[in-house]
Amino acid sequence: MSYDTQWRPHATTILGVKRGNEIALAGDGQVTMGDIVLKHGARKLRTLYGGQVVAGFAGAVADALTLFAKFESQLQEWGGDLRRASVELTKEWRSDRYLRRLEAQLIVADGASLLVLSGEGDVIEPDDGIVAIGSGAPYATAAAKALLRNTELTAEEIVLRSMAITAEICIFTNDHFTVQVVRAGADEADEAIEVEGSQTPSETPKPGAFGEGVEA
Repeated sequence: MSYDTQWRPHATTILGVKRGNEIALAGDGQVTMGDIVLKHGARKLRTLYGGQVVAGFAGAVADALTLFAKFESQLQEWGGDLRRASVELTKEWRSDRYLRRLEAQLIVADGASLLVLSGEGDVIEPDDGIVAIGSGAPYATAAAKALLRNTELTAEEIVLRSMAITAEICIFTNDHFTVQVVRAGADEADEAIEVEGSQTPSETPKPGAFGEGVEA
């Protein structure tokens, strides 16, 4: 196995869920290179633009930090307009000779909008208010969809329970989560919280919660 393949950081899991006027982002804390876990409590979420925007990344840390700096500059230029700043960032990301080599994906949110950004020029807003990036994205997405459709849990509760399920399945995702919540109209995002797996709510929904005559 080549050095480049063996030591390329594996993607993490970042999940975003929108319910009502609340958007919650959650990320795990594991940093893995090859077969080695280097860190358990990494912070992969950031607040930008005076706390009004929350962003999470999957990919190389240095690349993500470069993109965060670029994105914050765009937010400043466009007065906090998340959608316009996202479009301008992805245009620069795709066309700039240096930036297009960066290996990362971003999820950004401001309480009203939840978007995923990539170096391919993508600015995607999910139809159902659920988006995930990283190696555990399919598992986190599936869990969040089920909880959003069949329970009355808040966005924060959904991301926590979905990430707990993902950590049981994806070997590159651990159960040390950071969660950040931003609400439409709020001056800034809520204070970030860190949750260990043993603290994650895991109660089974009551019988009938998934439809008439169906037991959970």
